[in-house]
Amino acid sequence: MSAQKDSKLIFAPASNPTTHQADQYTQTSLSRPELAPSPFTQFHTWFTHAQTHHVHQPETTCFATAALPSGAVSARYVYLKELDPRGFIIYSNWATSRKARDVASNPRASLAFWWREVERQVRVEGHVERVGEEESQAYFDLRARGSRVGAWASEQSCVLPEEEGGREVLERRVRDVEGRFEGVESIPVPGFWGGLRVVPEMVEFWQGRESRLHDRFRYLWDEGKGEWRIDRLSP
Repeated sequence: MSAQKDSKLIFAPASNPTTHQADQYTQTSLSRPELAPSPFTQFHTWFTHAQTHHVHQPETTCFATAALPSGAVSARYVYLKELDPRGFIIYSNWATSRKARDVASNPRASLAFWWREVERQVRVEGHVERVGEEESQAYFDLRARGSRVGAWASEQSCVLPEEEGGREVLERRVRDVEGRFEGVESIPVPGFWGGLRVVPEMVEFWQGRESRLHDRFRYLWDEGKGEWRIDRLSP
């Protein structure tokens, strides 16, 4: 066994390296009567709780997509920027990025939130749709000027050839865009940039419990009944 462990670069990492045992989650529990009928209401309740209990950047979410026909999966961390009655909204480049290519071939995605400080996670699965230009502009106007310039300048996920200057290629594009919008305060949102809404068909709320016997509740949208069904899942 020791030889097998020695061959691994990482083996059973844990907060206490002497035991190699995972942390125990003991803060609280989750029961069916505590849940709102709608996952949107429940998410808002949990998100507000995370904000008031000093969770670091609770809007951080892992956004996962898959390309067709290959089925290749990719994931990245982004910020949730809006929650509305239809779904969860993120903002990004939808022309050159890997996620743009994925959702063009397969308009489905998932989100995963992990809030360590309150021992909670939320998973979201559903189809995606682009947010309108007017709505995207409203959020775009809130961004720092440098971020608005950067959205125009960056061909997200494209190679910056080292033989052409690498990072300097990007910096030149930024200077060009700054020159283009010099003296312009209200920079228009690029047509290739904007919001993407994940319209959920499944939302799971997970509360950490001791001995890995976590409380899990899944909301599933029932199209026929036009309502959410809530089920407790085995951990």
